[in-house]
Order: sequence, then C-alpha cells, then structure tokens
Amino acid sequence: MTFADIILPFPLAQTYTYAVPDEWEHTLVAGMRVIVPFRGRRFYTGIVLAVHQQAPDVAVVKEITALLDEQPVLRPVQLQFWQWISSYYRAFLGDVYKAALPAGLKLESETMVEWCASEEAATDLSDKELRVCQLLVDKQPHAIAEINKVLDGKDAFPLVKRLLTRGMVQLTEEVQQTYRPKTEVTIALSAAYQTPEQRLALQQTKLSAKQRQLLDVFLELSAEGMPSVSRKTLLEASGCTSAICKALVDKGIFELQAQTVSRLAVVDSSESVLKPLTSAQTTAYEAICAQFGEKQTVLLHGATASGKTEIYSHLIRETLERGEQVLYLVPEIALTTQLTDRLRRAFGARLGVYHSRFSDAERVEIWNNLLQGDGYQVVIGARSALFLPFAKLGLVIVDEEHDTSYKQADSAPRYQARNAAVVLASLHGAKVILGSATPAIESYSNALTGKFGLVELPTRYADIEKPRIITVDLTEAYRKKQMTGHLSDTLIEQMRETLAAGDQVILFQNRRGFAPYVSCKACGWVPRCKHCDVSLTYHKAFNKLTCHYCGYTETLSDFCPDCHQPTIETHGFGTEQIEKEVAELFPTQRVARMDLDTTRSKQSFARIIEAFESRSVDILVGTQMVTKGLDFEHAGLVGILNADNLLYYPDFRAHERAFQLLLQVSGRAGRQHKQGVVVLQTSSPEHPVIQQVLAGDYRAFFDKEMTERELFNYPPYCRLIQIILKHRDAQVLNRAANQLAHSLRHTFSQRVLGPDSPAISRVQNLFIKHILLKIEVAISPEQTKELIDKLASELMQKTEFKSLLVTLDIDPM
Repeated sequence: MTFADIILPFPLAQTYTYAVPDEWEHTLVAGMRVIVPFRGRRFYTGIVLAVHQQAPDVAVVKEITALLDEQPVLRPVQLQFWQWISSYYRAFLGDVYKAALPAGLKLESETMVEWCASEEAATDLSDKELRVCQLLVDKQPHAIAEINKVLDGKDAFPLVKRLLTRGMVQLTEEVQQTYRPKTEVTIALSAAYQTPEQRLALQQTKLSAKQRQLLDVFLELSAEGMPSVSRKTLLEASGCTSAICKALVDKGIFELQAQTVSRLAVVDSSESVLKPLTSAQTTAYEAICAQFGEKQTVLLHGATASGKTEIYSHLIRETLERGEQVLYLVPEIALTTQLTDRLRRAFGARLGVYHSRFSDAERVEIWNNLLQGDGYQVVIGARSALFLPFAKLGLVIVDEEHDTSYKQADSAPRYQARNAAVVLASLHGAKVILGSATPAIESYSNALTGKFGLVELPTRYADIEKPRIITVDLTEAYRKKQMTGHLSDTLIEQMRETLAAGDQVILFQNRRGFAPYVSCKACGWVPRCKHCDVSLTYHKAFNKLTCHYCGYTETLSDFCPDCHQPTIETHGFGTEQIEKEVAELFPTQRVARMDLDTTRSKQSFARIIEAFESRSVDILVGTQMVTKGLDFEHAGLVGILNADNLLYYPDFRAHERAFQLLLQVSGRAGRQHKQGVVVLQTSSPEHPVIQQVLAGDYRAFFDKEMTERELFNYPPYCRLIQIILKHRDAQVLNRAANQLAHSLRHTFSQRVLGPDSPAISRVQNLFIKHILLKIEVAISPEQTKELIDKLASELMQKTEFKSLLVTLDIDPM
C-alpha cells in the first residue's frame, strides 16, 4: 500500500501520513494538493511532501479524500526551500505553507447546518431558535457564519447544539472553493453563420438599423482576427445597448459564450532599448560579471542616485538572453510602483509584480502564470515573492538589501528575506546581487572577508553633487523662538526658495498619526490600550485613539474621563500633524501624505507616487516609505523633522539604522538636474552619527561600528538567537522565563542575557519576556537550536506552563 506525508496549514511539529487510494497510487507526487480529514469532521488542503510505502505506527490510517491537481503546484526546489526555512528559522512546515501559498490555493471545509425534521417539529422553541429554524426550512444548508448574522453577530453554535440534541438539525462538512477564474461574456457568430456563403446571407437578413450597426461593428472586429468579441467591448465600440445585442441572440445570429480572462493588468508587450551605461556604471557592471565567475553573491555598494537600477536592468537582460528567470526583491510595496513603470518599458509583458496588496485571486493567477510558464520571466516583489514557483531562476536582485523590512518579525516563519534569497539562489544555481548605498554591517563584513564579492560605485549619475546638508539645532531654535509648529525657520525658508524655483519638497517624520499620545493637563491621565502595554496614538482625521500593535480604537472625548475637565492636550507629532501644519503655512501649495494610513489599498501607492512625479503635488509628507529608493526628478529639498527619535532607541543596531535612514532620505534630494538641499533638524548636532551623515562617509561609520560590536560581542562577531516567551499571567511568565534562563545557563553560561521585558511588554493581552543568546560563529547553530527546543519542551511539560508560548527568532533585527 502507498502512503503520503502531508503538510497541513497548522503550527504542527510533524507531517501526517495518510493512505493513498489505489486510483491515485501512480499519479500522486510531491508538491500536489490533496483534501484530507483532520481532527474530527473538518477537511483541509494539504501539500504532499513525500510518497512512500512505509506504513505509520498508528492503529487507523486515514485516507486522502480528494486529489486537487493533475500537476504539482510546488516544484521540488520549492519544497527544499520550505524545509530549509522551517529548519533554520525554527518554524513549523505548516507555518511556512501558510506564508508561502496564496490562500486561494488552500481549500478547507466549512460546517454546514441542515434541517432534518418536519416543520411541525419546530414547537416549544425560543424566538431565536424559531428564527434559525425558519431560515433552515426556507433554504438549506447554511454555514454557521450565516446563522450568526441572523442572530445579530452572536455565536450561533450553542443554539445549533440544542437543536442538534433534539434531532432537528444535522451537521455536514462542505469544502469551500475560494478561488474561481474570472470570466466575461463574449459574442460570437452562431454555428449557422460560419462559412463565407452563410455570412453573405446575413446581408440579406432583415434587421433594424441599430441591429445592423451592431452586426457590422462585430464583423469589422472579427475581420481583425477576433473570432469572439467581449460584449462590453462590442457595445462600447458600436454605441448600442445590451437589448440590441439580446435581439440578435434571439434571432440566432449571435451566441453568448463565457470566456476565462485574466485579472492581471493588460500590458503592452513592446520593449524599448535599454539606456547605455555611463563609464562608471560600465566599470561596475563588468566588475560584477567578473566576480560572478568566482562568487555566487556580489554586493554592489553604490551611492544614492548612482544608477544602480540601470546596472540591474543590463544584468536582467543578460539573464533573460540565457533563457533564465529573474527575481527582483524590494523592501517596500511602494517601490514596486515606480520600478514597474521603469522596467516594463524595457521588458514589457515579460515583467510581473507580486506582493500582499494584490487580491488573493490575482496572486493565484501570478502563481499559475509562473507554474505553467505562461510569460513572466522577471518578477518584482516584496519578500513573499521568494516563494513563487520559478522554473529556471538565474538571478536574484535584492535592492536596498540593508532594509529591516526584509525581516518577517510579526509571525512565523520569522525569516530574513535577504539571507533566504541567497539560499534560494543556491538551490537554483543562480547568482545574487545585493545592492545598497548603506549596506548592512553584516553584508559589508561578508564582502570584505571574501564571502561575497564587492563592487563599489561611489559617484552619482552624471557626476551630480551630493546634496548640501544644513543642520538645525532644535534646542537653540526653540530657545530663540525660531520654530513655527515643528518646522524651523531655516526649513520654512528653504521650502519657500525650493517651491519658488519650481521644485518639490519631501518632509520626513518617522511616525504616523497626529500625535503619539494625549494626556490630561489637569490630572495627568493618559489613554492606554486595553490589550497592550502602550499608549494610544491620536489620529485627528477620524478623532480616534488607536493602538498600532493590536488595532484597538476608541473615540477621543473633549473631557478627561478621570477628572471630567476639558484639558486634553496632544504630545509629540506624526505625519498627519505635519501635513496640517504645512497646509496652513503654504495654503496655495498641494500637499500629500504617504504613510500606512494613506496607502492601505493596492492602488494608493501608485496614486500618490504618480501625483508627485507628475507634479500634481508640491510637498510630500511621509514616513520611512519616502526614504527607500524612490527617484523623484524634481525633488529639490528634503526636510528631516526629528532625527533624534532614530538615535536613542535601546538597540545595538540603533546607530546603524539611523545612519542608513538619514543617508537614504537625504539621497532623495537633487537626483537628476542639480544639487539638492537637506535640512536636518536635531537636538544633537554633534552626535557622531549626525556628523558621519554630514560627511557621507560610510566606511568611517562601518569601521566605528565594527570596533564597538567586537568590543561588546555583537554580529557579525557572533550569532543572535532571541527566545520569546508569552503568557496571559505575568507571574507565571516570570517564573517560566527565569527557569528557562537558568536551564540555558547550565550549557551556555555567560552567553545568556535576560530574561528581560521588551519596550512593549504586553501585546494582545499576552505578557512578553525575552531571553537573548549570543553564540560564537564557530558553534553549530543547528545543535544550539535543538538544545533550546529540548529545554523549552521540557519546561512546557510542567502543568503550570501548559499554555506558555515559546518561539525562537533567529538572527533578530
């Protein structure tokens, strides 16, 4: 008998083995989707990991219920990649499955309630029970979720359970298909009018003027090689109504057909010639190609506005000429908008885009496009694009490789997309180019030690000067009353000069919302989240206080709920407040804001970026979204409103992130025509990081950071593993964290730091503790992780800690 190991979409420590029915014994292979029963009556989509003849050591082996695919939806190299992600980042295969596969490819059953008694049996029931019974008698079966709506959102299951015990309803499981191909109605000539003679007879058919007009337009379009025409296109081209079309269908002249169409945007397939490289770019390009002969991975350290994208384009073209595919990773979805426009001109319909803002159905179609080899040879995407089914990957580009957005931090698998890209490329035998003006310390160290190749591109495109940076001492500016709101007089004057010259302004504040928190001036009350240990952020546009960790919101009252005085005031400032201040200072200028609040839809990024590029917006206010690789031709001034909140974060990487962010946002100024200006507002103008940003000296910054990290033993001189413990009871959590830290110290001694509480020590009603391990580079990380897993498992065997949650964050950011 044949068996299959199945990956299920749950955080399970193992795969489950199912029996393969005889009919699929010779067709089932790894990578296919199957429907299997799991834990009772429910059915789920599983992925076949392996097919074998070894029976599991259980009394009863459940059987696969359905085979969903004729061909695998995952290639063998993808399953290898999943297993590496699972092993290295200590994630369950089910978690990798949930993160990697579009939801539209995952079917699961839904519990349906079906009436199984006579209508007369519905006696002695409560009003709510009668409402549910009437619903089921009128139309059945119904999902529990639909019954919840009848009960005004209340949980229907207790009520359904009472009806179940009385034998009035029964429960069934129904597998729900979430993805359906998109279809549109097309018009074709009926079978009676296919030959030239039959079409000639159409001219003698008696028709009204409008019917004849519609028919003539159809024949004109079909003569252009369109045997069937979209009904919408035909009606628009002819100016006729759907009633006219129906009349021709009724006469037997037209017939309606349903045709599957793509949800993806129709793209012009024409391709333009790439711009020639400058001499500096040519030197860098040739150096990369030469180093690819010896190294799998090359770091391109190029200044902001040096033209790295043009070099990438030439590398992409060379890869496509070899018949191979390219994955182009970017850290922010916003970047895909601008890059797509630039690369589509060069690679036309061969270019695809993939990220989380696409609908699930669109992601399924992109997945199938690559799986079936239907056209995409270059894919631009955020980190989730790593999981796409490439057949012949030849090059992976990781743009802005230093960016912390490449780290999945919120949920398992907590992978680092830059590092995972290097592994994926090695599985395909592909090359990797890492690009940045401010490389991650670890990446630059790898390049200097020979693990990666290194190519430097220090000059800007066309030798444009680096922006002139003006620092404003906020302490002095406030003391001398040289501030209007949160903008210094220096910044306001520079904005006026820039706008008068016809250029645009970018203002950077790395905090969204109107104010980080509010308080009562009379009694000191501060509104806090009910579920997290954090104050609520004020969003003035909606008059809402919001938790940026769990999403909890409440309305802000004019009166303090503690002392009932009208003394509520805001503290600090976010992008929303800056947008308001700028609009008041420059009432004739057009102001836009780009942050998470204004870019929640798929098209919102594109609308804002296109408006700024087309100069429909004069001043753009934004969070770090505006710092990452965007190229605005007429951005003459960048204002950094508060550099201090980047410098003093309690993290050993705080200075690295501050340097990268400040240098990157500075690079948005004066990119194509002339030297730009940056106004940097700070209370610490003499801070070493600020001075290094002013000098634009990455190597000096790198050397200083390496000295400090060697002294205090931080990466790249060690590996970090963070153990995250969560529990609803703070006291239970403290005892568990102390016991685990004590056990770890028996083996790892002084390498164990903590347990400590993070800055936000409670999120979604779970208290949090961290334990940090510093492991020498020479020590086996796999053995270390296995030992941590063992000690954590032993701890959770204790009754007191049964509901403890323990996760590992490998290489935390």
